Amino acid sequence: MSRTSNRIETLNNAKRIVVKIGSAVLTTSEGINLGLICRLADQLATLHERGVDIVLVSSGAVAAGRRSIPGGHKLDDLPARQAASAIGQSRLMHEYDETFRRFGLVTSQVLLTRDDLRHRSRFLNARNTLSRLLEWRVIPIINENDTVAVQELEFGDNDTLASLILNVVEADLFINLTSAAGVYDSNPDKNPEAKPLACIENIHDLDLDAMCDGKTAVGSGGMFSKMRAAHRAAQLGVPTLILAGKERMIIERVFNGEDCGTWIVPDEKSVSRRKYWLAYHCDPAGDLIIDAGAEKALLSGGKSLLPAGITDVTGDFKAGELVRVVTADGKSVAVGLACYSAGDMRRIMGSKSCDIEPILGKCPYPEAIHRDNLLLDAAL
Repeated sequence: MSRTSNRIETLNNAKRIVVKIGSAVLTTSEGINLGLICRLADQLATLHERGVDIVLVSSGAVAAGRRSIPGGHKLDDLPARQAASAIGQSRLMHEYDETFRRFGLVTSQVLLTRDDLRHRSRFLNARNTLSRLLEWRVIPIINENDTVAVQELEFGDNDTLASLILNVVEADLFINLTSAAGVYDSNPDKNPEAKPLACIENIHDLDLDAMCDGKTAVGSGGMFSKMRAAHRAAQLGVPTLILAGKERMIIERVFNGEDCGTWIVPDEKSVSRRKYWLAYHCDPAGDLIIDAGAEKALLSGGKSLLPAGITDVTGDFKAGELVRVVTADGKSVAVGLACYSAGDMRRIMGSKSCDIEPILGKCPYPEAIHRDNLLLDAAL
């Protein structure tokens, strides 16, 4: 099957779609772009009428609140930005609610922090709530809970949040609306010869740092964060479509067969949803540096990581915490759950599995990281 026919078939068969819209698309210098919200609601209502479940991940709360701050105070620190979000979120949701109501649709507000998805029980609660809303044919509108989020609990940007929501709702398509026309082979702001990419067949082969740099003026992300989100979606087996969100009726045109934006093909073999959750809901607590033999065994053989292939350990992690697996030259290979604490890992690194018990006095695991708890090529 050609990539074009695959795209058309996926669009025609999509039953649950996550749509992400950023601040740079949704707002202007005057605040919320009401005309754009109306066009967006019109397009999503058409999909909804076809029986498609819609989940909307929307930025814009801080930008929406900026114009309503009394006294003209500046957003020069975290409390000010969080306060602006508290002002703007209600205004943003009011506009969404009123606009979608005109199309006979009910919306719901879902505000999340990373902590809500990091703990398994709360993750499952979020999944059950969103599942029931979609069962009721309600459109959940999700945003980060900026008012209470602290740095270590932030998603960082709503591209990251959307990539995690794909797993929560078990979506089969990700549409990312951005201020650009799609993905280019280099930064078009710096390279006038940059060429648009209609399709990316293997996102893992791209050097995202070289292709994408910088952030948008009003948002917290940029093309790098959108490509990282697409990288994660590909691992989950979900295709991504990056579109110019400001172009009139762009979603409708795409579903009518127009070849717009950049289509990012998912991996043929997707990772399990459990591995995805393990890898992307916690920050790595340390690094395991491995030799060339271990790297080959992981990448080519699908093996577990054994202590014999570890040459160094950084960080102070406990057994069961997430760690990064990197090569001697600093290339990230994988993330996974450590079978041993950092202290024990330093004692057994470079040793054969049969030597673990003589060194530690016990050997609960022959591996440093079992392959069932290991995700290769993680987009952190």
